[in-house]
Amino acid sequence: FLQKGNEMVAAGYVLYSATTVLVLTLGSGVDGFTLDPDKGIFLQTHPDIRIPSAGPIYSFNEANYRDFSSPVKRYLDALKEGSSVTGLRPNARYVGALVADVHNILINGGIYGYPATRTNTNGKLRLLYESCPMAMIMEQAGGAGSTGSHGRILDVMPTDIHQRVPTFLGSIENVYELDQFHQYYDDEFAQEEEEEKKDEKKK
Repeated sequence: FLQKGNEMVAAGYVLYSATTVLVLTLGSGVDGFTLDPDKGIFLQTHPDIRIPSAGPIYSFNEANYRDFSSPVKRYLDALKEGSSVTGLRPNARYVGALVADVHNILINGGIYGYPATRTNTNGKLRLLYESCPMAMIMEQAGGAGSTGSHGRILDVMPTDIHQRVPTFLGSIENVYELDQFHQYYDDEFAQEEEEEKKDEKKK
């Protein structure tokens, strides 16, 4: 089980709402299927889904804003101030359910984020069965998945089945801009993690 996400051969999710939608990738693009309740089968209704290269929607739990790292705070501030390089007027949309929020980003463009916080320095989403599948779907649709400080989600080598990682998913331009904030501004949580690793080695 402990393999990098780029070793996955398929990923998908099911969204239950007014209709039941299955979004699936087998490594060669992303397709969407809608359940026909009368026939009991899924019909292909969204062939070759492509996420916009940039989008206006940002989906973060801003109740935790004060506990976010400096790069994430600065990125969100730039969005709301209108100084984002995408040049798009931002719209906040946050349901609080991973599948619903990511699906909205996949269709309309933008960025979904579950960052690290002071109390959860690795975020709360699980790498192997939450972040990696969603990152694979995003990349197959032309988007991106990043941890912020530690690069591409699919490149992270897991050390535990339930390992958690900060997770950012969405349009490639939006995610790239957030990664730039992590490069230019110090991530205090990542620095603390590195110091803890050094201390463990000394022991």
